[in-house]
Amino acid sequence: MELYFWLSLLVVRGIGPLLRKRLIDAFHSPQKVFEAKEDELLSVGGMTPKTVKALKEIDPFKTGKEIYQKVKATGGDLLTLFDPLYPQNLREIPDPPLVVFYRGTIQEEDSRAIAIVGSRKATPYGREFAKKLAFQLAQSGLTIISGLARGIDTEAHRGALEAEGRTIGVLGSGLDRIYPPENSELAERITKRGAILSEFLPGTPPEKWNFPQRNRIISGLALGVVVVEASEKSGALITASLALEQGRSVFAVPGMPGSWAARGTNKLIKEGAKLVEGPEDILEEILPQVPLLKREKEKPKDPLENLLLEFLREGPKHVDEISRFLKKSPQETLGLLLKMELEGLVKELPGKVFLIAG
Repeated sequence: MELYFWLSLLVVRGIGPLLRKRLIDAFHSPQKVFEAKEDELLSVGGMTPKTVKALKEIDPFKTGKEIYQKVKATGGDLLTLFDPLYPQNLREIPDPPLVVFYRGTIQEEDSRAIAIVGSRKATPYGREFAKKLAFQLAQSGLTIISGLARGIDTEAHRGALEAEGRTIGVLGSGLDRIYPPENSELAERITKRGAILSEFLPGTPPEKWNFPQRNRIISGLALGVVVVEASEKSGALITASLALEQGRSVFAVPGMPGSWAARGTNKLIKEGAKLVEGPEDILEEILPQVPLLKREKEKPKDPLENLLLEFLREGPKHVDEISRFLKKSPQETLGLLLKMELEGLVKELPGKVFLIAG
């Protein structure tokens, strides 16, 4: 069973994510990695006689079956790098996990995702802003990615759930070791409208060195990363740095000068991160990267969207004119328009002018 070879490759001592990817690139399948001769394995950069010996000591059928049974015992499932459902954004990073374990559902639409991260010791303002931002972005059709940690991460997941949107929590532990423990109930709620996901085997505790490794998956799943609050040494800055390395957009919410919670985010803005005051700042940046939703030729279910489309049948309208017609604030109107653009219903012209998409 090919799956057993994938799982067995995860437990070879001395072989990490980057070297595993090199082996797959060289031999094209985990089974061929295990079947390769010693000199063939040593020709792969990073392989040593010690790692070759460790690989050859493993019985992939026995080891892989044991791991698979443990995964199923958690109520979870898994995707390999070659699986069609494996997250496309994550597949594109230099060191994608060969296997991801998850509970819940992973869907094609999750490629339209934004990560929201920040301090575990967030201020009340930071928590509220993260929750509201996640709510608005989820309403616009984006999947919210975060790390299920205390503080900003928790509020990002909650905001997405309140909007009845999708969200994915990326763990620094096994699926059966939710951390922090008080977020176990939140994790269960997430599995009903998204997934909790990990590259770590069942039973893996939340060791501190797992989290920097986990952070590359948070940024890798998303089109961009928003940092809401962060000190100068926050792990959220690691995620932002990884996002840049992966070619993702980086956003930061400004804070009060001198505040510990703003030092990291203000530094990111100085270094070129896009300043975020609301969801439109993010949507405008990533919209060109987002594939349009596949829609059947039918009217949208939202009455407000139908009303707006009727108005736009008169011809292109400026956002202020649309706002007056809908009796909504310009910010609310722009959020709705960007959502509809994401759905392929309307198109934006220069100068904040919108028309029905052809």
